Amino acid sequence: MNRNNLKTLVLLALLGGLCLGIGAFFGRSGLFIGLAIGLVFVGGSYWFSDTVAIKAARAVPVSEAQMPQYYEIVRDLTSRADMPMPKLYVSPSAQPNAFATGRNPRHAAVAVTQGILQVCTWNELRGVLAHEISHVRNRDILISSVAAAIALGITFLARMAMWGGLMFGGGGRRNDEENIFGLLAMMIFAPLAATMLQLALSRSREFEADRDGARLIGDGEPLASALAKLEMASRRVPMQVPKEMAGMFIVNPLAGRRVTLGKWFSDHPPTDQRIARLRSGDWSHRF
Repeated sequence: MNRNNLKTLVLLALLGGLCLGIGAFFGRSGLFIGLAIGLVFVGGSYWFSDTVAIKAARAVPVSEAQMPQYYEIVRDLTSRADMPMPKLYVSPSAQPNAFATGRNPRHAAVAVTQGILQVCTWNELRGVLAHEISHVRNRDILISSVAAAIALGITFLARMAMWGGLMFGGGGRRNDEENIFGLLAMMIFAPLAATMLQLALSRSREFEADRDGARLIGDGEPLASALAKLEMASRRVPMQVPKEMAGMFIVNPLAGRRVTLGKWFSDHPPTDQRIARLRSGDWSHRF
């Protein structure tokens, strides 16, 4: 079994267990409700994770007649990688960025923003798209899409548990205190668990996709040049996406926000390190 597929199964099992755990917090009836919600979330996280990402980015499909160069580049890259052609989307965001999503190479989608079309040359965009196609070929898109959907689900369940406890708590002062303590723990640790989940999945995958993308086109400079532009622009131009989806993009779309311990909790490796690796030629060496 592919390593990422195994990780995905583990993540989906953990999500199901989390739903049951939260349901058990409210008694036997809550356990059954948690089971039902868990089945919905697990199934939805797998089958519709790509749709969630596309809608979160407000991306729309584009035809070859609308963007022939976009199609030409991706068709060339997928031919080199011996892969099916993914669906192509464009997001209206002014921030230069891009991502790939889907269950597998046969059910994949690649999206770029209006911003990246304005600041990058087509050669730089070729480097970016080679990176995203490498994510698809390496089957990173399944685990990143599922991880993002799970992170959203964890956050949703934490909030549901909070409001459920506030509405249906009661039963005396002791029970109220226990409910408040449990709800505070859920509010703090469930979003933290979602964040740590993203951190565990993103950093090494970005380095690998950079390397494989450079190999795909035989040149690391187009992506390195694009990353320098994207890093600078992402700090100036905001992008409205859920923080749980940030790890799917080629550069952190939330880089402009002030975050405590930002580097520790970044789901992307430092862009300057990525650029240095691409320009050093290390991508051309096989280990």
